[in-house]
Order: sequence, then structure tokens, then C-alpha cells
Amino acid sequence: MKKAAVAAFLLAVAVMIAGGINKESGLNNFVADVQADGEKDPVSVNEQEETEEKETSQVDTTIPVVAGSRIAVVSKCVDGEYWKTLHKGMEAAVKDINTAYDFQGDDEVTMTFEGPSDEQDVETQVNTLDAVIAENPAVLCLSASDMDSCQAQLEAAGENGIPVVSFDSNVVDNDLVAAFRGTDNSEVGRIAGEKMTEALNGQGKVAIFSAQEKTESSQKRVEGFKSVLEDQDGITIISELYTDQVEDMSVAMQGVLERYPDLAGVFCTNEDVAELYLKLDKNEDNAPIMIGVDASSGQQEAIKNGEQLGCVSQDPYELGYQTILTAAYATVPADQEKEILMQPKWIDPSNIEDETCSRYLY
Repeated sequence: MKKAAVAAFLLAVAVMIAGGINKESGLNNFVADVQADGEKDPVSVNEQEETEEKETSQVDTTIPVVAGSRIAVVSKCVDGEYWKTLHKGMEAAVKDINTAYDFQGDDEVTMTFEGPSDEQDVETQVNTLDAVIAENPAVLCLSASDMDSCQAQLEAAGENGIPVVSFDSNVVDNDLVAAFRGTDNSEVGRIAGEKMTEALNGQGKVAIFSAQEKTESSQKRVEGFKSVLEDQDGITIISELYTDQVEDMSVAMQGVLERYPDLAGVFCTNEDVAELYLKLDKNEDNAPIMIGVDASSGQQEAIKNGEQLGCVSQDPYELGYQTILTAAYATVPADQEKEILMQPKWIDPSNIEDETCSRYLY
């Protein structure tokens, strides 16, 4: 870019001289203009990057963090757009922590991110927990596939002095975790229920297609949804399916559609179930109104083409970021809020293209 600016400058000076315009003041003014249009000074660029970095970092350096700490994350799942976006938020937090505290080399805070590729694979998650706890990390972060399955592992972590930060989906015994960071899943269900009631004008048969029933987030979403619909005399929930209660979720959902050709609405409680539902054979002239959760790319396309009314979405990047911040602060016993719930966002054709909604799309 510098070469281009210099070439333009020399060419223009030659033209000015040839035209007799060689007054010192005119030349000086022209030089100033060329410098303004040219490449920015490297120092200025660095200062701008530092300023932007400070603005995006949420690290509070007044809270001590143990140098060289290793944070072990055992996720409900490692695949899928939601989980990959959450992972990126965690990585960003680790980077910001090391920058803010000036941790370098062996003093850097590090993170491992493990878990099954299928949210329903509880056995793999429990085995991963056993292996991770044996490695004695500074902090354990856990999103539980089954809220009852990790009791022994969490007790072992406590006996070994490993603080636990749960995220996304909590465990049944909240006393075993230092903090929980997640979305207000009851509100997710309530928003879906309100939008469904509005779309159906308070009349019709509705089905709930949910992720595993033993997951805390699924339970709260279904409860929130039903709490709205139970006040509607004209709406009946005719089916409630969970992925951990049927052999094949796609077959089970297709069976409901065939059994109830007058089905008016469907609520899918997470990304995986919504994506499965969108692939089913449906009567396009009389398809049920569909509301999902988590604005995956498939659901975004379905919302845009009218196949899906909308979805209630989370901010997985921010959730991942806040989880790692909380874990880092837990390396030194400190007072932190036990539970922080983030608010979900309703996404439909009216706002799906808005920049303010971009962090809820993944």
C-alpha cells in the first residue's frame, strides 16, 4: 500500500511541476493530503488494535487468578454448531485472560475441551469425567448430559479440591458445584409457548419433540412451554417425545405426524431435534407450525423460506466466554455469583437479518 501511495504522489508532483504549480504552500498541502490517504503509521495501527482488544476483553484483573492453571472442560457434546460456537467463546476467554494478566510460557492459563460427539452418549461423558478428574485440573467445567449421572464424579472432584463450574445444563445437586452459567431455559420455553399460542390463535393440537428428558435444560424448556399452554383451553398437547425414550427419534416424530394429520404445532427443544424434524416428510399444504431452539444454519434457512415460524436462540459464544472467566476466578477462592442466567432471543423473519441478532445465529 505504501508503494502505491508513493507512486501516486510522484506522478501528481510531476504533473504539478509540468503545469507550473510549484508553490511551496501548494506542494506542502498536497503532501499532507497524500499522507492522509496513505497507509497508517504502524504504531497507530498497533495502538488501535490494543484499544479494540481492551474494549472486547471482559477480564477483571482485580480478581486474582493462579498462573499456569489448567481448566478442563467436559462438554455435553463437542459436535454441532452450538457447541463449536461455545468452544470458540471459551478459547477467546483463555486468550483474553493470558493477555490481561500478562501470563506467558508456563504461566499461561490453558484449557482442554472434551466430550462425546452425541449428546445422548452419557457413558462416554462419565468415562471422560473419570479420566479428567484423575489428571487433577485446577478447575472442572461440566455440561451434564444426564443431571443424575455425575454424582460420584462431582463428589470425587470435591474430595480432591477441584472446584466445578457447570454450564449450559446443570446437575441435580447444586451444592456440588461452585457456580452455574447458562441460559434461562424456563424463559426459552415460555417464549416458545407464547409464540405458539399467538400463531395458533389459542386453538389446536401441539406436539413437543425434545432432547433427552434427563437433561436439566430440556426439562426447563418443556416446563416453561407447558406453563404457557396450560392456560389455553383450546390448545391440547397430544404428544411429548424425548430422544432418550425412543429408539429412533426421526421415526417416532414421523409417526406422530401420520397419526395426527390435524396437528397444528410442533415445538423442538434443541438444535439436533429441530434439524431432524426439518428433514421429515410433511404435508407442505397443511404442515404444523414449527418452533425450534438454537438458530442453527438449517433452522435459519427454514425460517427464511417459511418452513419454520421461528426459534428461541441462545448466545453460546458469550456463554462459553463467561464459563471460562468464572473458572479462572475460581482458581483462587473468591466470592462469585452462584448462578448467572443469560436471556434468550426470539428469531423470526422480521429480525433474522439484523446485525444485533448475529450472535444468536450459528
